[in-house]
Amino acid sequence: MTKHILAAALAMITGGTLAANLEAGKKTATEVCVACHGVDGNSPNPDFPKLGGQHPDYMGKALRDYQSGARNNAIMKGFAGMLKAEDIANVAAWYASQPAVLTTHR
Repeated sequence: MTKHILAAALAMITGGTLAANLEAGKKTATEVCVACHGVDGNSPNPDFPKLGGQHPDYMGKALRDYQSGARNNAIMKGFAGMLKAEDIANVAAWYASQPAVLTTHR
């Protein structure tokens, strides 16, 4: 547990950026996030946010906020609650490395 506290403190000090492992991030995206966000973070379903190309610090903060309850979404709280600090850094870096696919709603 001390290891996780230290990792979280380091993430806060460095603005949420830890050395990320993209392959580990892809694995998390494939196993946990794919159903809603897709492996590349560009779900065709407009009900789910597009994560491809987003800033990793923003995604890391959002996931930590779901864990703490600062953001309120029961589904995301459940998924984010399973992630360790290194998982968050990895999956955020993975999605940030993917192309952004923007859509215009008219």
